[in-house]
Amino acid sequence: MDLGLSGKKALITGATKGIGRSVAETLLAEGVSVAICARDAAGVEAAVEEMSALGNVFGASVDAADGDAVEAWVASAAEQLGGIDIYVHNTSGKPARKIENWINNFNIDLMAMVRGVGAASEALSEGGGAVISIGTTATAEHFASGSNSYSAFKSAVTNWTLGQAQVLGAKGVRCNVVSPGPIFVEGGDWNMIKDNMTEFYEATEKVHPQGRLGTVQDVANVVAFLASDAAGHVNGVNVTVDGGFLKRIDF
Repeated sequence: MDLGLSGKKALITGATKGIGRSVAETLLAEGVSVAICARDAAGVEAAVEEMSALGNVFGASVDAADGDAVEAWVASAAEQLGGIDIYVHNTSGKPARKIENWINNFNIDLMAMVRGVGAASEALSEGGGAVISIGTTATAEHFASGSNSYSAFKSAVTNWTLGQAQVLGAKGVRCNVVSPGPIFVEGGDWNMIKDNMTEFYEATEKVHPQGRLGTVQDVANVVAFLASDAAGHVNGVNVTVDGGFLKRIDF
């Protein structure tokens, strides 16, 4: 299927590795010009250099907890790309228990999206754009150690995004959520769990109907579809990408 993405422009936060990186690479392969950001300047530089072989890509070091910096990046990226058609919010902090870390994660997880999408909304509205936030199945059921800052703020991100399906939807901007289940990333959290909490990792893998954890490409494929004209009448949905791991029934 031709997704009709060629020539579009996308902004992706937290895109030097993991799911964000795979989304960037997938969109680049579809002919999308991409601007990425992450906090680590060296990581951004390396990612841009590596992905430049795939297409037109720009990068910037941005602290997602700094709303002013996020808004400035959106403006700069829009100028570099010549507009914005797709906005993918992927930044999130590590699960926190201390209050000060909760506040920091509030800014990284939720306010970075509110301010970033706010800054991009006019450009997105000009061409009937798409906003996609990366959620998690941990917002739908207790998992592992239970609710913490990660699942709490991802719940807020999901709620806000789906609410914007009505607000920005009236301006031609579709807003959807992609919620992965456990996703294995080389060097990521589940890689650490596999190496250090083998029994828990194997138990999680065992209850997957497909018998495996997801991959970043599994998630990126769904993001690309939702960003495309092929999903032109899909607005206000939360798409679970977990191989059947979540036991909730949706009607």
